[in-house]
Amino acid sequence: MDFESPTGLLYHTYNSLFVSLPFHDIAETGTLLAIFAKHCDHGFDNHKTPVQIIEEFWEEYYEKASFEERQNVLFYFIQYIERQVVVFDSVEDALFTEAHEMEGPGSLRHLLSLLNTDGKQERLLQKIQDYSIRLVLTAHPTQFYPGKVLGIINDLSKEIKGNNLQRIRLLLMQLGKTAFVNREKPTPFDEAVSLGWYMENVFFYTLPNILFRLLSSLGQDVTTFQNPHLLTLGFWPGGDRDGNPFVIESTTKLVAERLREAILRGYYREIRILKRRLTFAGTEDCITKAELKIYDTLYKPQGNRYHSCLELIADLLEARQTLIEDHDRLFLEELDLFILRVRVFGFYFASLDIRQDSRKHAEVWAAIVANWANQHPDFDPKKFSEGDEETRINRLLSTPFSIDENDYTDEFVRETIRSFRVIPTIQQQNGEIGCHRYIISNCQNAYNVAEVLALAQLTWSDESKAKSYRLEAQIPLDVVPLFETIEDLANCAAVMDLLYRNAFYKNHLAARANVQTIMLGFSDGTKDGGYLRANWSIYCAKEALTRVSRAHGVSVVFFDGRGGPPGRGGGNNASFYAAHGANIESKAIQVTIQGQTVSSTYGTQDAARFNIERLLSAGLQQSIVPGREKEEMGADAHKLMDELASAAYTAYLELKNHPDFVPYLEKMTPLKWYGDSKIASRPTKRGTDALKFEDLRAIPFVGAWAQMKQNVPGYYGVGSAIASFPQGRRRKLIKDLYKESLFFRTLLENSMQSLSKSNFKVTKYLAEHPDFGDFWKLLETEYVRTNELIREITGEQELLSENPISRSSIKLREDIVLPLITIQQYGLQKLEGGNLSEAEAELYRKMVLRAMFGIINAARNAA
Repeated sequence: MDFESPTGLLYHTYNSLFVSLPFHDIAETGTLLAIFAKHCDHGFDNHKTPVQIIEEFWEEYYEKASFEERQNVLFYFIQYIERQVVVFDSVEDALFTEAHEMEGPGSLRHLLSLLNTDGKQERLLQKIQDYSIRLVLTAHPTQFYPGKVLGIINDLSKEIKGNNLQRIRLLLMQLGKTAFVNREKPTPFDEAVSLGWYMENVFFYTLPNILFRLLSSLGQDVTTFQNPHLLTLGFWPGGDRDGNPFVIESTTKLVAERLREAILRGYYREIRILKRRLTFAGTEDCITKAELKIYDTLYKPQGNRYHSCLELIADLLEARQTLIEDHDRLFLEELDLFILRVRVFGFYFASLDIRQDSRKHAEVWAAIVANWANQHPDFDPKKFSEGDEETRINRLLSTPFSIDENDYTDEFVRETIRSFRVIPTIQQQNGEIGCHRYIISNCQNAYNVAEVLALAQLTWSDESKAKSYRLEAQIPLDVVPLFETIEDLANCAAVMDLLYRNAFYKNHLAARANVQTIMLGFSDGTKDGGYLRANWSIYCAKEALTRVSRAHGVSVVFFDGRGGPPGRGGGNNASFYAAHGANIESKAIQVTIQGQTVSSTYGTQDAARFNIERLLSAGLQQSIVPGREKEEMGADAHKLMDELASAAYTAYLELKNHPDFVPYLEKMTPLKWYGDSKIASRPTKRGTDALKFEDLRAIPFVGAWAQMKQNVPGYYGVGSAIASFPQGRRRKLIKDLYKESLFFRTLLENSMQSLSKSNFKVTKYLAEHPDFGDFWKLLETEYVRTNELIREITGEQELLSENPISRSSIKLREDIVLPLITIQQYGLQKLEGGNLSEAEAELYRKMVLRAMFGIINAARNAA
């Protein structure tokens, strides 16, 4: 254990306080756990199996205990370690500003310090006129802390920061009595409410504050600046239907109402504080009127309500004018910040995205075409479906028929129609930006995009208006294709070229300011093609999409589906975006954040400010810092990356196509129990049949490898790719690429995180497994190879030696969680061995499942 770092020292101080709490058996559990941890470490160093390690522990310390007593001890250990992880999280949050250089490189202050010469301020002002960053909160099942525990972490970190021992002790007692496991799976609405905590307590303050500081430093009037959505939020819970049958039209509507209510509550809270300062004649009357109207908007349907945020802003601007003219601008900054907050969040708080799989749209269209054939004798379904893709798109987008849900008996078809019709309802209530995007998962061709646009055209109005929509292209909806698989990423530029050339779609884009958002996802790309191939495919796809979009006069916006760990596109977001060259459109950064990434990266106002500022700086510096073209990838570097990605892809395909790949995941890892964890409303795989690779969802796929401490999706193939370049001049090319390319450096540095969180010692026993021994050795060989070769390329003696904060955090967390990993592997080994009674099998299943929570929470971005 690390006692030298401030974080380690403080953690051990409060962990010892936790041991002293007056709970039954807690002192004994804490003392024995320390002994057990050393026993586990020593056992794995001596190549012992988890069963051997634990049974030897029984013999030495619990020789006379019954089977039930011994198993109870293991569950006490699990519960204790879960709370140790919370203490460590709280300590890290409390020390965040001490451990991070808040005003250093990447901060807003540092960015502004670069503006003193050569017209840089003018270039920056021009850049931010149409630039934007959108952080999109998703409800993907990676957060194993229930909301009540998240609240304790937040409160505990504040008290640790203030060194309030009495309050810390009380919160630790609360922690000891609070359950860590949900009794029931959350609903999509529950997920929205849970994420709402971060929105109301972190983003509500952080986003406008950063924007206010930026605009004020640039001499801009925050009340009239034309791009208040420079920093904004997106939201998926309640709108993401992909693989989640529990998200229906009523859910979407309820979540939209919740978002509107939450932001209005925030405004009401803030205006009451503001009213205490603006007590002057004229100004006070305006603020009081706004306060009462916000209250009525929230709670009195028949009251004197605001119908849009523009009405509220008008009242606030009236107060501002009086303040300037009659009261010496007293407290003007506080009022301006409030006005800016309303301009940023409107009456919607976050834009609610709708998402569905293209295959589901195809099912709906099959039913629609069959219905039209029955209703309209002149409709020829065969002719409608024949011809090349462009012909079929034109037929689809020019059909004279309308769609009525009452014509269908299939509930999924009816629900899909309702899900389209709820969008304009939300726009009317929350404003257009409150729900203006429809994302198509598994988008494979241009026809998939046309299917969604046609559904919107044909469901948003009656038949006469539908025709008008099509001809005038006034559907206020952005249709967003999501390309993820390696094949789809390779073909996506041709897909968009076909759409851009289509007259109907061109008209639609013209009505949307010729802006096309395209989502590129890492999760399924990595699952499909491996870490290096997926990352490089996305980079190349962005270059190709930029070229084709510019050729058609379209401004393309890239929306990145980045999860927490590198295996799902995670890692350092700021470096990722800073590595984009001039050949990639850079008018926006849009990225998903989810699960533990929300709590670990944006869980406090300090952490959110630090990470948002660095994301903003990464995007804006490209326009003002000279010499950044040296970081861009030239033709030679591009060719070298092609070779590396191809070699990595070959290695990963050999692994993915190995006959033991899916059986190993199914039989030897906790994959099958993800659905029992009750952390999310969405099922863990598509379909209900036997487990197939293509049905695996990326989160349990990546999470299962993380549970095994193997983290395959975050590095597999990288070592093989480097090894394919022999020592000498060829190997030197890779070393030069690492020095010269920020993109390649970021890839390897993020992969180091996955390697650093791996520990093949805990599964060494599988090397002797009669069925999976050779497969395990294949995994270990690539792990060792990648570890050694990345250190050779980077010149680091140890992984992450250039990032001591991450390295120290990972080391401490892995030490804390090692006993938990041992217990889970013990349960897996017992279950795999068979010959168990039904009660014993259930006991070990529960053991594996309970250990899952702490292992994931300790990693903070492992799924």
